[in-house]
Amino acid sequence: MGALHAGHLSLVRAAKMRCDVVAASIFVNPTQFGPSEDFAKYPRSFESDCAALDKAGVSIVLAPTVEEMYSQGETTWVTVEGLSERLDGCSRPLHFRGVTTVVAKLFHIIEPDAAFFGQKDAAQLAVIRRMVRDLNFPVEVVGCPIVREPDGLAMSSRNVYLSPEERVRALVLQRSLNSAEKQFRAGETNAAELSKTARDVIAQEPQVRLDYFEVVDPETLEPVARISRSTLVAVAAYVGPTRLIDNVVLTP
Repeated sequence: MGALHAGHLSLVRAAKMRCDVVAASIFVNPTQFGPSEDFAKYPRSFESDCAALDKAGVSIVLAPTVEEMYSQGETTWVTVEGLSERLDGCSRPLHFRGVTTVVAKLFHIIEPDAAFFGQKDAAQLAVIRRMVRDLNFPVEVVGCPIVREPDGLAMSSRNVYLSPEERVRALVLQRSLNSAEKQFRAGETNAAELSKTARDVIAQEPQVRLDYFEVVDPETLEPVARISRSTLVAVAAYVGPTRLIDNVVLTP
């Protein structure tokens, strides 16, 4: 959606390693924002974004208008039932309906061989993979690692909303994940115990409001009771008015 940072550009690098031609889309998609969310103030930096993509070697930038992407009176949606109501979809109703609809449109326009998405948006990655499989899109969906700031905060376009004090508080998201991972490496596989440890860490920052901390299957996003194979541990929290997400994949 623009406001590009090093995490976005890491997707470009991954694509260039695998593909002959790389295209990127910049589109702040109104259908994935709720009525009280930040669509109007979402950071937009189109000129600098294009310059960064050009420098990174992107051949095509697709930057449609809302009117080009959504015709007047449009009533057709792409919905991945079940997955779209989990994790971020639980607290942001209809969010993933907007994501899958616009991604399906972009796939039809570009017809890519491969599409690269960041692991930071793990629920989005799972939903798009299911859509591609269910609708037989001839696209390989490639997940790319989370890119972090030097202090560990996951890079996000919404980080610009944070005040200096909130920026420090936001580090509690990664600390909570680190605490769960440390406990897991020490031998704990009970999801409830890992979640309790992480929630206790977040509670140490009273001005950070937890949205969810979940231990789930990375494909179905359904909760797991015990970690016996690769498992997604995901967190979302409000730091001031800004909602941030982060995750880690734990593998026995």
